[in-house]
Amino acid sequence: MGPIMLDVLGTSLTQEDKELLQHPLVGGLILFTRNFESVEQLSDLNDQIRKAAKKDFLIAVDHEGGRVQRFRKGFSLIPAMGSLITKTQQNVSKAKELATHCGYVMATEVQACNIDISFAPVLDVNGISEVIGDRAFDSQPEAIIHLANAFIEGMHLAGMKATGKHFPGHGSVKADSHIDLPIDYRKRAEIEAFDILPFKHLIKANKVDALMPAHIIFPEIDSQAVGFSSYWLQQILRESLGFEGVIFSDDLSMEGASCVGGYVERAEAAQQAGCDMLLLCNNREGCISVIDNANININKISNQRIQRLLKTTHHSFKQLSQNPQWNESIKFIEQYT
Repeated sequence: MGPIMLDVLGTSLTQEDKELLQHPLVGGLILFTRNFESVEQLSDLNDQIRKAAKKDFLIAVDHEGGRVQRFRKGFSLIPAMGSLITKTQQNVSKAKELATHCGYVMATEVQACNIDISFAPVLDVNGISEVIGDRAFDSQPEAIIHLANAFIEGMHLAGMKATGKHFPGHGSVKADSHIDLPIDYRKRAEIEAFDILPFKHLIKANKVDALMPAHIIFPEIDSQAVGFSSYWLQQILRESLGFEGVIFSDDLSMEGASCVGGYVERAEAAQQAGCDMLLLCNNREGCISVIDNANININKISNQRIQRLLKTTHHSFKQLSQNPQWNESIKFIEQYT
């Protein structure tokens, strides 16, 4: 499985799409709302993708719940994670139960359409970042640890691996890394005592299977943005925190990634820093440029890590109504929506 995760424009594959999916460096694809018309169409598209790739292939989506839920018609609406504690009237036990049911329903429905993973949950602390906001479980790390743990338990019960984002935390900076390069001037001790705690605790508990770093520069710690920093990814994440799962780059087309140059330079820097898989989205020309010109390679260890994220469940959307756990979870969620 190659290190590139790309995207496609439409609801079916073009000939160029099929050719790119077969390229040895391409090992995954991320889906967006533009790729979705119906449950049946989406399942068919993913069948097309796997058939065209002719190899083990990772299909992903951002399907967190709330405002970041790529598929809606025919899917259960998952509440924003930041609303769980208020929906349960500050009852932490009920909020955790609701989080587990949300994680289970989200993962079961996504995998029923032949998708391996959703990039969830968000482990950022809800602070001053508008792009994070209620995507975060809470404004306090301790609450996030409990609620995210419960959500992940639901994902794991459904057979889906969990991807925590955006390491070491995006909630404490105002700028949106999609359109800007956020800079956080706080010292390492402050970040370790607050933003990084959900990541640290859930890594230690072996609940996080993959992580996505933030496009943020912390100049008091390292001059490079986190996703391009071997200090952050190797010394802190791998060595200090003991993380052994997959590291995904965040989308390399985002403005926050421009700090290292063009698309080719971004891909090279991300892999050299320690990213196992590189997201190249919404820029087909840039993606082809990386495939043709970037000095990146298929890494055996990265390949083994990515393989562990492939789904092992085999059920269709039509079969969900016969699933007792899915029915129970739907009924529980409906009490709070």
